[in-house]
Amino acid sequence: MTTALTAGDPINAVASLVILCAAALAGWPVLWLVRYLRADRMTRVSIRQAIRIRRGWPRLARMTGLSVVDPAPTGLAARGRTPPPRVLVPRIRVRPDRFGVQVHLGCLPGIGLAELQRSAPYLADAWRAVRVAVTRDGPGSLRIRAVRTDPLATPTRHTPALPEDLSRWVLGVDEYAEEVVVSLANVPGVTVAGLPGFGKTSLIYKLICDLAPSPAVQIAVADGKAATASEGDYADLEERLFAFVGDDVADANTLFQNLVRLRRDRSAAIRSALGVRNMWHVGPSRDWPLVVLVIDEAHTFLRDHKGGDTATKKLASLAADNARLVEDLVKKGRSVGIVVILATQKATGDAIPTFIRDVCPVGLSFAQKTMEASVAALGESIRDWPDANPVHLLDPAYVGVAVMTVQGREGFTRVRTPEVSDADASAAVARCTYLTHDPAALLAYATEESTARL
Repeated sequence: MTTALTAGDPINAVASLVILCAAALAGWPVLWLVRYLRADRMTRVSIRQAIRIRRGWPRLARMTGLSVVDPAPTGLAARGRTPPPRVLVPRIRVRPDRFGVQVHLGCLPGIGLAELQRSAPYLADAWRAVRVAVTRDGPGSLRIRAVRTDPLATPTRHTPALPEDLSRWVLGVDEYAEEVVVSLANVPGVTVAGLPGFGKTSLIYKLICDLAPSPAVQIAVADGKAATASEGDYADLEERLFAFVGDDVADANTLFQNLVRLRRDRSAAIRSALGVRNMWHVGPSRDWPLVVLVIDEAHTFLRDHKGGDTATKKLASLAADNARLVEDLVKKGRSVGIVVILATQKATGDAIPTFIRDVCPVGLSFAQKTMEASVAALGESIRDWPDANPVHLLDPAYVGVAVMTVQGREGFTRVRTPEVSDADASAAVARCTYLTHDPAALLAYATEESTARL
Protein backbone atom coordinates (compact mmCIF):
# COMPACT_ATOMS: atom_id res chain seq x y z
CA MET A 1 0.00 0.00 0.00
CA THR A 2 1.42 3.38 -1.04
CA THR A 3 1.06 6.32 1.34
CA ALA A 4 1.29 9.91 -0.10
CA LEU A 5 3.79 12.13 1.63
CA THR A 6 2.36 15.36 3.02
CA ALA A 7 4.08 18.75 3.13
CA GLY A 8 4.85 18.23 6.80
CA ASP A 9 6.72 14.93 6.31
CA PRO A 10 10.41 14.94 7.36
CA ILE A 11 11.47 13.68 3.93
CA ASN A 12 9.70 16.59 2.22
CA ALA A 13 11.23 19.06 4.66
CA VAL A 14 14.74 17.75 3.94
CA ALA A 15 14.08 17.82 0.18
CA SER A 16 12.84 21.41 0.39
CA LEU A 17 15.91 22.42 2.38
CA VAL A 18 18.19 20.82 -0.21
CA ILE A 19 16.40 22.62 -3.02
CA LEU A 20 16.67 25.97 -1.22
CA CYS A 21 20.37 25.48 -0.57
CA ALA A 22 20.98 24.53 -4.20
CA ALA A 23 19.04 27.59 -5.36
CA ALA A 24 21.05 29.83 -3.03
CA LEU A 25 24.34 28.37 -4.28
CA ALA A 26 23.23 28.76 -7.88
CA GLY A 27 21.91 32.27 -7.25
CA TRP A 28 25.29 33.81 -6.42
CA PRO A 29 26.91 33.01 -9.79
CA VAL A 30 23.76 34.13 -11.61
CA LEU A 31 23.76 37.43 -9.72
CA TRP A 32 27.41 38.08 -10.58
CA LEU A 33 26.82 37.06 -14.22
CA VAL A 34 23.96 39.55 -14.57
CA ARG A 35 26.04 42.27 -12.97
CA TYR A 36 28.97 41.43 -15.24
CA LEU A 37 26.87 41.61 -18.42
CA ARG A 38 25.37 44.96 -17.42
CA ALA A 39 28.70 46.56 -16.44
CA ASP A 40 30.95 48.76 -18.56
CA ARG A 41 34.34 47.54 -19.75
CA MET A 42 36.35 48.87 -16.80
CA THR A 43 33.91 47.49 -14.24
CA ARG A 44 34.03 44.06 -15.90
CA VAL A 45 37.79 43.97 -15.40
CA SER A 46 37.24 44.91 -11.75
CA ILE A 47 34.64 42.13 -11.35
CA ARG A 48 37.15 39.57 -12.59
CA GLN A 49 39.72 41.06 -10.24
CA ALA A 50 37.26 40.82 -7.32
CA ILE A 51 36.61 37.14 -8.04
CA ARG A 52 40.36 36.41 -8.08
CA ILE A 53 40.81 38.27 -4.81
CA ARG A 54 38.08 36.32 -3.06
CA ARG A 55 39.21 32.94 -4.35
CA GLY A 56 42.86 33.50 -3.55
CA TRP A 57 42.38 35.23 -0.21
CA PRO A 58 42.71 32.20 2.15
CA ARG A 59 46.09 31.24 0.67
CA LEU A 60 47.36 34.83 0.29
CA ALA A 61 46.40 35.68 3.88
CA ARG A 62 48.50 32.78 5.17
CA MET A 63 51.45 33.73 2.94
CA THR A 64 51.44 37.37 4.11
CA GLY A 65 51.06 36.57 7.81
CA LEU A 66 47.42 37.68 7.98
CA SER A 67 46.24 34.53 9.72
CA VAL A 68 46.26 33.33 13.33
CA VAL A 69 46.40 29.91 14.98
CA ASP A 70 43.61 29.20 17.42
CA PRO A 71 45.13 27.24 20.36
CA ALA A 72 41.80 26.58 22.06
CA PRO A 73 40.99 22.83 22.33
CA THR A 74 38.10 21.51 20.28
CA GLY A 75 35.62 18.73 20.85
CA LEU A 76 38.02 16.19 19.36
CA ALA A 77 40.67 17.09 21.92
CA ALA A 78 38.18 16.48 24.70
CA ARG A 79 37.71 12.89 23.41
CA GLY A 80 41.43 12.16 23.65
CA ARG A 81 42.39 12.88 20.06
CA THR A 82 44.96 15.46 18.94
CA PRO A 83 43.40 17.63 16.23
CA PRO A 84 45.51 19.76 13.91
CA PRO A 85 45.73 23.43 14.94
CA ARG A 86 43.04 25.65 13.50
CA VAL A 87 44.31 28.42 11.23
CA LEU A 88 41.90 31.33 11.11
CA VAL A 89 41.79 33.79 8.23
CA PRO A 90 39.80 37.08 8.36
CA ARG A 91 36.60 36.90 6.39
CA ILE A 92 36.26 39.33 3.50
CA ARG A 93 33.56 40.81 1.28
CA VAL A 94 34.45 42.33 -2.09
CA ARG A 95 32.79 45.08 -4.09
CA PRO A 96 34.11 46.05 -7.53
CA ASP A 97 33.77 49.42 -9.28
CA ARG A 98 35.29 51.13 -12.33
CA PHE A 99 38.67 51.76 -10.74
CA GLY A 100 39.21 48.60 -8.71
CA VAL A 101 37.88 46.70 -5.71
CA GLN A 102 36.83 47.50 -2.17
CA VAL A 103 37.48 44.70 0.30
CA HIS A 104 35.71 44.74 3.66
CA LEU A 105 37.52 42.63 6.24
CA GLY A 106 36.67 41.47 9.75
CA CYS A 107 39.49 41.76 12.27
CA LEU A 108 40.88 38.88 14.31
CA PRO A 109 43.02 38.95 17.48
CA GLY A 110 46.46 40.04 16.35
CA ILE A 111 45.27 41.10 12.89
CA GLY A 112 44.15 44.70 12.73
CA LEU A 113 44.84 48.01 11.05
CA ALA A 114 48.61 48.03 11.64
CA GLU A 115 49.11 44.51 10.28
CA LEU A 116 47.05 45.22 7.15
CA GLN A 117 48.86 48.48 6.48
CA ARG A 118 52.23 46.70 6.71
CA SER A 119 51.02 44.11 4.23
CA ALA A 120 49.49 46.64 1.81
CA PRO A 121 52.45 46.62 -0.66
CA TYR A 122 52.30 42.81 -0.90
CA LEU A 123 48.54 42.88 -1.41
CA ALA A 124 48.93 45.48 -4.17
CA ASP A 125 51.42 43.23 -6.01
CA ALA A 126 49.30 40.10 -5.57
CA TRP A 127 46.09 41.86 -6.65
CA ARG A 128 47.75 43.73 -9.55
CA ALA A 129 46.74 47.08 -8.11
CA VAL A 130 48.62 50.36 -8.55
CA ARG A 131 48.06 51.16 -4.85
CA VAL A 132 46.25 49.81 -1.80
CA ALA A 133 44.95 51.77 1.18
CA VAL A 134 43.66 50.36 4.48
CA THR A 135 41.25 52.34 6.67
CA ARG A 136 38.87 51.62 9.52
CA ASP A 137 35.35 50.74 8.48
CA GLY A 138 33.86 50.50 11.96
CA PRO A 139 34.43 48.58 15.20
CA GLY A 140 36.24 45.34 14.36
CA SER A 141 36.09 46.02 10.64
CA LEU A 142 38.57 47.35 8.07
CA ARG A 143 38.27 48.47 4.49
CA ILE A 144 40.97 47.77 1.91
CA ARG A 145 40.80 49.94 -1.19
CA ALA A 146 42.69 48.49 -4.16
CA VAL A 147 42.77 50.59 -7.34
CA ARG A 148 43.74 48.94 -10.60
CA THR A 149 43.99 52.12 -12.67
CA ASP A 150 45.22 55.47 -11.36
CA PRO A 151 42.20 57.76 -10.84
CA LEU A 152 44.52 60.78 -10.80
CA ALA A 153 45.69 60.07 -14.35
CA THR A 154 42.18 59.39 -15.68
CA PRO A 155 40.43 62.57 -16.89
CA THR A 156 36.74 62.67 -16.02
CA ARG A 157 33.72 64.62 -17.26
CA HIS A 158 30.99 66.02 -15.07
CA THR A 159 27.38 66.80 -15.96
CA PRO A 160 26.12 69.71 -13.81
CA ALA A 161 23.74 68.57 -11.08
CA LEU A 162 22.30 70.53 -8.17
CA PRO A 163 23.53 69.03 -4.86
CA GLU A 164 20.97 68.16 -2.20
CA ASP A 165 23.01 70.16 0.31
CA LEU A 166 24.18 73.54 -1.00
CA SER A 167 27.06 73.57 1.46
CA ARG A 168 28.46 70.33 0.01
CA TRP A 169 31.11 70.99 -2.64
CA VAL A 170 32.16 67.75 -4.35
CA LEU A 171 35.64 68.43 -5.71
CA GLY A 172 36.26 65.07 -7.38
CA VAL A 173 37.94 61.79 -6.43
CA ASP A 174 41.19 61.07 -4.64
CA GLU A 175 43.96 58.65 -5.60
CA TYR A 176 41.81 55.75 -4.34
CA ALA A 177 38.76 56.89 -6.35
CA GLU A 178 37.02 58.02 -3.16
CA GLU A 179 34.82 61.11 -3.34
CA VAL A 180 36.39 64.27 -1.87
CA VAL A 181 33.96 66.78 -0.41
CA VAL A 182 34.48 70.23 1.08
CA SER A 183 31.84 71.83 3.25
CA LEU A 184 31.14 75.50 2.49
CA ALA A 185 29.14 75.91 5.69
CA ASN A 186 30.85 78.43 7.96
CA VAL A 187 33.76 78.69 5.52
CA PRO A 188 34.64 82.35 4.88
CA GLY A 189 37.19 81.81 2.13
CA VAL A 190 38.84 79.34 -0.23
CA THR A 191 42.18 79.80 -1.98
CA VAL A 192 42.98 78.01 -5.24
CA ALA A 193 46.54 78.21 -6.61
CA GLY A 194 48.34 76.66 -9.55
CA LEU A 195 50.00 77.31 -12.88
CA PRO A 196 47.89 78.53 -15.82
CA GLY A 197 45.99 75.82 -17.65
CA PHE A 198 46.14 73.20 -14.89
CA GLY A 199 42.55 73.39 -13.65
CA LYS A 200 41.86 76.37 -11.36
CA THR A 201 39.08 77.93 -13.42
CA SER A 202 37.66 74.53 -14.35
CA LEU A 203 37.23 73.70 -10.66
CA ILE A 204 35.35 76.95 -10.02
CA TYR A 205 33.40 76.54 -13.24
CA LYS A 206 32.01 73.22 -12.04
CA LEU A 207 30.93 74.71 -8.72
CA ILE A 208 29.03 77.53 -10.41
CA CYS A 209 27.34 75.14 -12.84
CA ASP A 210 26.21 72.87 -9.99
CA LEU A 211 24.88 75.73 -7.86
CA ALA A 212 23.27 77.66 -10.72
CA PRO A 213 19.86 75.87 -10.60
CA SER A 214 19.34 76.85 -6.95
CA PRO A 215 17.39 80.04 -6.17
CA ALA A 216 19.22 80.07 -2.83
CA VAL A 217 22.57 80.94 -4.43
CA GLN A 218 23.76 84.17 -6.07
CA ILE A 219 27.17 84.47 -7.70
CA ALA A 220 29.50 87.35 -8.55
CA VAL A 221 32.78 87.13 -10.46
CA ALA A 222 35.80 89.38 -10.74
CA ASP A 223 37.88 87.93 -13.58
CA GLY A 224 41.42 89.24 -13.83
CA LYS A 225 42.00 87.48 -17.17
CA ALA A 226 39.41 89.33 -19.28
CA ALA A 227 38.06 92.82 -19.85
CA THR A 228 34.45 91.68 -20.29
CA ALA A 229 32.48 88.54 -19.50
CA SER A 230 32.11 87.67 -23.19
CA GLU A 231 35.90 87.50 -23.57
CA GLY A 232 36.69 85.30 -20.60
CA ASP A 233 36.16 81.84 -19.21
CA TYR A 234 32.81 82.78 -17.67
CA ALA A 235 31.09 83.81 -20.91
CA ASP A 236 28.68 80.87 -20.83
CA LEU A 237 27.75 81.66 -17.22
CA GLU A 238 27.27 85.43 -17.52
CA GLU A 239 23.48 85.43 -17.35
CA ARG A 240 23.55 83.54 -14.05
CA LEU A 241 25.94 86.07 -12.43
CA PHE A 242 24.33 88.95 -10.58
CA ALA A 243 27.58 90.90 -11.01
CA PHE A 244 30.67 90.60 -13.21
CA VAL A 245 33.74 92.76 -13.59
CA GLY A 246 36.80 92.22 -15.74
CA ASP A 247 40.40 93.14 -15.11
CA ASP A 248 39.72 96.79 -14.32
CA VAL A 249 40.90 97.40 -10.75
CA ALA A 250 38.50 100.33 -10.24
CA ASP A 251 35.49 98.26 -11.35
CA ALA A 252 36.52 95.52 -8.94
CA ASN A 253 36.76 98.11 -6.17
CA THR A 254 33.16 99.15 -6.82
CA LEU A 255 32.00 95.51 -6.71
CA PHE A 256 33.84 94.85 -3.44
CA GLN A 257 32.39 98.01 -1.91
CA ASN A 258 28.88 96.87 -2.82
CA LEU A 259 29.44 93.45 -1.28
CA VAL A 260 30.88 94.92 1.93
CA ARG A 261 27.78 97.12 2.13
CA LEU A 262 25.68 93.98 1.69
CA ARG A 263 27.65 92.27 4.44
CA ARG A 264 27.00 95.15 6.82
CA ASP A 265 23.29 95.30 5.97
CA ARG A 266 22.96 91.56 6.47
CA SER A 267 24.78 91.73 9.81
CA ALA A 268 22.33 94.40 10.96
CA ALA A 269 19.24 92.52 9.75
CA ILE A 270 20.04 88.87 10.41
CA ARG A 271 18.40 88.56 13.82
CA SER A 272 15.14 90.17 12.78
CA ALA A 273 15.02 88.46 9.37
CA LEU A 274 16.21 84.94 10.26
CA GLY A 275 15.94 84.81 14.05
CA VAL A 276 19.51 83.51 14.37
CA ARG A 277 23.01 84.95 14.62
CA ASN A 278 24.43 82.64 11.95
CA MET A 279 22.75 82.04 8.58
CA TRP A 280 24.09 78.47 8.47
CA HIS A 281 21.88 77.57 11.44
CA VAL A 282 18.88 77.74 9.10
CA GLY A 283 20.60 77.46 5.72
CA PRO A 284 20.42 79.68 2.62
CA SER A 285 17.07 80.55 1.06
CA ARG A 286 15.63 82.45 -1.89
CA ASP A 287 15.34 85.66 0.17
CA TRP A 288 18.66 85.16 1.94
CA PRO A 289 20.85 83.32 -0.59
CA LEU A 290 24.38 82.09 -0.22
CA VAL A 291 26.55 84.71 -1.94
CA VAL A 292 29.63 83.31 -3.69
CA LEU A 293 32.25 85.84 -4.78
CA VAL A 294 34.83 84.44 -7.19
CA ILE A 295 38.02 86.47 -7.62
CA ASP A 296 39.90 84.80 -10.46
CA GLU A 297 43.53 85.83 -10.92
CA ALA A 298 43.24 87.64 -7.59
CA HIS A 299 46.69 89.20 -7.92
CA THR A 300 45.25 91.47 -10.62
CA PHE A 301 43.16 93.26 -8.01
CA LEU A 302 45.20 92.84 -4.83
CA ARG A 303 48.85 93.12 -5.88
CA ASP A 304 50.79 96.02 -4.39
CA HIS A 305 51.97 98.24 -7.26
CA LYS A 306 55.37 99.90 -6.98
CA GLY A 307 56.18 103.21 -8.64
CA GLY A 308 56.15 106.96 -8.16
CA ASP A 309 54.09 108.08 -11.16
CA THR A 310 50.47 109.16 -10.79
CA ALA A 311 48.95 106.14 -12.54
CA THR A 312 50.90 103.66 -10.45
CA LYS A 313 50.05 105.47 -7.23
CA LYS A 314 46.37 105.31 -8.16
CA LEU A 315 46.59 101.58 -8.85
CA ALA A 316 48.41 101.02 -5.57
CA SER A 317 45.72 102.93 -3.69
CA LEU A 318 42.92 100.93 -5.34
CA ALA A 319 44.73 97.62 -4.72
CA ALA A 320 45.20 98.48 -1.04
CA ASP A 321 41.53 99.36 -0.74
CA ASN A 322 40.56 96.15 -2.55
CA ALA A 323 42.61 94.15 -0.07
CA ARG A 324 40.89 95.93 2.82
CA LEU A 325 37.44 95.22 1.39
CA VAL A 326 38.15 91.56 0.63
CA GLU A 327 39.60 91.16 4.11
CA ASP A 328 36.32 92.47 5.51
CA LEU A 329 34.33 89.91 3.49
CA VAL A 330 36.58 87.00 4.44
CA LYS A 331 36.78 87.82 8.13
CA LYS A 332 33.19 88.94 8.68
CA GLY A 333 31.07 87.42 5.93
CA ARG A 334 30.92 83.82 7.14
CA SER A 335 27.95 84.11 9.49
CA VAL A 336 25.83 86.09 7.02
CA GLY A 337 26.36 83.64 4.14
CA ILE A 338 29.15 85.14 2.03
CA VAL A 339 31.95 82.91 0.69
CA VAL A 340 34.98 84.29 -1.15
CA ILE A 341 36.94 82.07 -3.56
CA LEU A 342 40.33 83.49 -4.54
CA ALA A 343 42.26 81.93 -7.41
CA THR A 344 45.79 82.88 -8.38
CA GLN A 345 48.83 81.31 -9.96
CA LYS A 346 51.19 81.67 -7.03
CA ALA A 347 49.57 82.30 -3.64
CA THR A 348 52.47 84.24 -2.19
CA GLY A 349 51.91 87.28 0.00
CA ASP A 350 52.27 89.72 -2.89
CA ALA A 351 49.46 88.00 -4.84
CA ILE A 352 47.05 87.38 -1.95
CA PRO A 353 47.95 89.36 1.17
CA THR A 354 48.71 87.04 4.06
CA PHE A 355 46.06 88.68 6.25
CA ILE A 356 43.54 87.30 3.73
CA ARG A 357 45.20 84.07 2.64
CA ASP A 358 45.95 82.80 6.14
CA VAL A 359 42.35 83.07 7.38
CA CYS A 360 40.93 81.01 4.49
CA PRO A 361 40.49 77.53 6.01
CA VAL A 362 40.31 75.72 2.66
CA GLY A 363 43.30 75.82 0.33
CA LEU A 364 44.05 73.89 -2.86
CA SER A 365 46.96 73.91 -5.24
CA PHE A 366 47.26 72.55 -8.73
CA ALA A 367 50.69 72.09 -10.33
CA GLN A 368 53.50 74.34 -9.11
CA LYS A 369 57.08 74.78 -10.30
CA THR A 370 58.79 75.54 -6.99
CA MET A 371 58.68 74.46 -3.37
CA GLU A 372 58.19 78.12 -2.42
CA ALA A 373 54.94 78.26 -4.38
CA SER A 374 53.73 74.98 -2.83
CA VAL A 375 54.44 76.25 0.68
CA ALA A 376 52.67 79.54 -0.04
CA ALA A 377 49.56 77.69 -1.21
CA LEU A 378 49.45 74.83 1.31
CA GLY A 379 51.57 75.85 4.28
CA GLU A 380 54.89 74.70 5.68
CA SER A 381 53.61 71.19 6.46
CA ILE A 382 53.67 70.26 2.77
CA ARG A 383 57.45 69.86 3.23
CA ASP A 384 56.72 66.80 5.38
CA TRP A 385 54.71 65.14 2.59
CA PRO A 386 57.04 65.21 -0.42
CA ASP A 387 55.04 62.65 -2.40
CA ALA A 388 52.00 64.96 -2.38
CA ASN A 389 53.88 68.11 -3.36
CA PRO A 390 52.24 69.93 -6.32
CA VAL A 391 55.64 70.18 -8.03
CA HIS A 392 55.08 66.55 -9.07
CA LEU A 393 51.91 67.46 -11.02
CA LEU A 394 53.60 69.16 -13.98
CA ASP A 395 53.03 66.15 -16.23
CA PRO A 396 50.16 66.81 -18.73
CA ALA A 397 48.50 63.64 -17.42
CA TYR A 398 47.86 65.49 -14.14
CA VAL A 399 46.10 68.53 -15.56
CA GLY A 400 43.06 68.85 -13.29
CA VAL A 401 44.72 67.29 -10.23
CA ALA A 402 45.00 69.38 -7.07
CA VAL A 403 46.53 68.89 -3.62
CA MET A 404 44.74 69.83 -0.41
CA THR A 405 44.13 68.89 3.19
CA VAL A 406 40.83 67.14 3.87
CA GLN A 407 39.16 67.24 7.26
CA GLY A 408 39.50 63.91 9.05
CA ARG A 409 42.44 62.74 6.93
CA GLU A 410 46.08 62.81 7.80
CA GLY A 411 48.49 64.77 5.63
CA PHE A 412 47.59 65.91 2.12
CA THR A 413 45.17 64.46 -0.42
CA ARG A 414 45.51 64.57 -4.20
CA VAL A 415 42.21 65.14 -6.00
CA ARG A 416 41.24 64.56 -9.62
CA THR A 417 38.73 67.31 -10.47
CA PRO A 418 36.31 66.69 -13.36
CA GLU A 419 35.79 68.90 -16.39
CA VAL A 420 32.46 70.41 -17.45
CA SER A 421 32.01 70.82 -21.19
CA ASP A 422 31.00 74.21 -22.60
CA ALA A 423 27.83 72.69 -24.02
CA ASP A 424 26.77 71.23 -20.67
CA ALA A 425 27.55 74.52 -18.91
CA SER A 426 25.54 76.55 -21.40
CA ALA A 427 22.59 74.17 -21.15
CA ALA A 428 22.67 74.19 -17.35
CA VAL A 429 22.77 77.98 -17.11
CA ALA A 430 20.19 78.58 -19.86
CA ARG A 431 17.54 76.80 -17.79
CA CYS A 432 17.98 79.01 -14.73
CA THR A 433 18.86 82.55 -15.80
CA TYR A 434 15.56 83.74 -14.34
CA LEU A 435 16.94 82.95 -10.87
CA THR A 436 19.56 85.70 -11.06
CA HIS A 437 18.88 88.51 -8.56
CA ASP A 438 20.91 91.10 -6.72
CA PRO A 439 21.09 89.86 -3.10
CA ALA A 440 21.00 93.47 -1.88
CA ALA A 441 17.58 93.91 -3.51
CA LEU A 442 16.42 90.59 -2.05
CA LEU A 443 17.53 91.73 1.41
CA ALA A 444 15.69 95.05 1.08
CA TYR A 445 12.52 93.21 0.03
CA ALA A 446 12.80 90.70 2.87
CA THR A 447 13.42 93.48 5.38
CA GLU A 448 10.36 95.38 4.16
CA GLU A 449 8.21 92.26 4.49
CA SER A 450 9.53 91.61 8.01
CA THR A 451 8.78 95.21 9.03
CA ALA A 452 5.30 95.02 7.56
CA ARG A 453 4.50 91.86 9.54
CA LEU A 454 5.54 93.63 12.75
